Amino acid sequence: MIETFSGAPGTRWRFFTDAVMGGISNGRVEFVSEGERIHARMTGKVSTANKGGFIQIRMDLFDRLSAEIQGVRLVARGNGQLYFVHLRNAATRLPWQYYQAGFEVGTEWNEVCLPLASFKPSGSMTGAITSAENLRSIGIVAYGRDHEAEIEIREVAFY
Repeated sequence: MIETFSGAPGTRWRFFTDAVMGGISNGRVEFVSEGERIHARMTGKVSTANKGGFIQIRMDLFDRLSAEIQGVRLVARGNGQLYFVHLRNAATRLPWQYYQAGFEVGTEWNEVCLPLASFKPSGSMTGAITSAENLRSIGIVAYGRDHEAEIEIREVAFY
């Protein structure tokens, strides 16, 4: 699967914040044309007040992925901050359950590869990711500390 944000990405990607749990973070996602390419730009202010602390864009994975997949690949740029990819599978039923791997982005487009083995569960109730076959969603997340978020994603893929 390779997501290049072509077509109607707003029908595949959802933006939401910690407001779903009482937080006060805010932001938005826009899909920007740059030449013949389209990319997602997520911006906002992440606040840990009221037990909050995230903004994210998420895409559900309706097609079953191959068991051969070893990781997630992004082409991204941003404001030099730490961001995260969140993966969810059948074991992550509650809203606060996910698998997380962090990455930093600079101002130039760069490829980021995150092996599945680098994703850590959000709590002790879920084990490690054992296969990509059961993944249900992927999220790009600004998370966990007070900061201004600005990240652009040109490609999301599994390798």
